[in-house]
Amino acid sequence: MAIFLTKESKVLVQGMTGAEGMKHTRRMLEAGTDVVGGVNPRKAGTNVDFDGRAVPVFGSVADGIAATGADVTVVFVPPPFAKAAVMEAIDAGIGLAVVITEGIPVHDAVVFQAYAAKSDTRIIGPNCPGLISPGQSNAGIIPADIATKPGKIGLVSKSGTLTYQLMYELREIGFSSAVGIGGDPVVGTTHIDALAAFEADPDTELIVLIGEIGGDAEERAAAYIADHVTKPVVGYIAGFTAPEGKTMGHAGAIVSGSSGTAEAKKKALEAAGVRVGSTPSETARLVLDRIAVTA
Repeated sequence: MAIFLTKESKVLVQGMTGAEGMKHTRRMLEAGTDVVGGVNPRKAGTNVDFDGRAVPVFGSVADGIAATGADVTVVFVPPPFAKAAVMEAIDAGIGLAVVITEGIPVHDAVVFQAYAAKSDTRIIGPNCPGLISPGQSNAGIIPADIATKPGKIGLVSKSGTLTYQLMYELREIGFSSAVGIGGDPVVGTTHIDALAAFEADPDTELIVLIGEIGGDAEERAAAYIADHVTKPVVGYIAGFTAPEGKTMGHAGAIVSGSSGTAEAKKKALEAAGVRVGSTPSETARLVLDRIAVTA
């Protein structure tokens, strides 16, 4: 099985006709994703050819849903227009909106996340790599060739780069789904949301949680794991060498005093029974050790 995204998912791409949208739509199609249309009001009624597959362009998300039954949208719309694009998708009743766009103003993200909370739309991101269920579907920019094998590991990560590294190092085991939730201060789907979904997924046997400095998301995830997760969890926290008071990489990765440090997050996770690696490669070895024990 998989979480949030399966082979049955029908995907729209908002911003498909732009350079990034075109590039990654082609990659999604090559990965087997059922991309049923793009959205661009100025190019409605046209088709875009992707290596012999004609993908229609609709004037709105609502039109795309009506014509295709789409239940997922991937957003490649530039930052100034991303809020409107996401809210349009929510108004249209999309089930899942994967917001890839980086650099969306925090105020805009707050507005559309609050709007989504009053709807049935799940948001992943913004500023995220998206999610992949290997062998089924890929919505976003995760390279499909590092994760061709379905398997029993579920992965949830703030970091796109570390998502790719862990998927590569554990490629022989394979993944049920890998979800990049993004590292901005305000995101939709959280570590806890993914943990709950993986806990409920019968084909996920072990969960990998990747966090980073800043905020308290990992501490909250640790408390949730202690109370609700029965499956083994292996973790990694990026940013042990980050200087205090500096934003590192993601907009949400800022440490103030003792709050949000990698050490505090590591201790919280370990107190909940999570084995935490000191490097990505050690984290992969911890996963392999645990898989060998339970095999």
